[in-house]
Amino acid sequence: MSVELLLLFFIAGITGSIGQALTDFSRGGCFLSIVVGFIGALLGTWIARELNLNEFFVINIGDVAFPVLWAIIGAAIFTGILSLLSPKDRE
Repeated sequence: MSVELLLLFFIAGITGSIGQALTDFSRGGCFLSIVVGFIGALLGTWIARELNLNEFFVINIGDVAFPVLWAIIGAAIFTGILSLLSPKDRE
């Protein structure tokens, strides 16, 4: 596994964790945060392109550009939708 791929996983995990923290939806662990970060990057970038918005705070790792701000926004939107669709825990 290359260092670039590990850095992408690390950044995706951080952005996914921030997105989950913004919506107060924290199920799963580190792996789920990485997945949410990558899905958030895809969703956030798609939203930015549809609205003709610029990409802010992009980290380039090797040949890959990771849009940190849009990943956080996309992760928050994605986890917000997940929290609405998931059953609530009753205490």
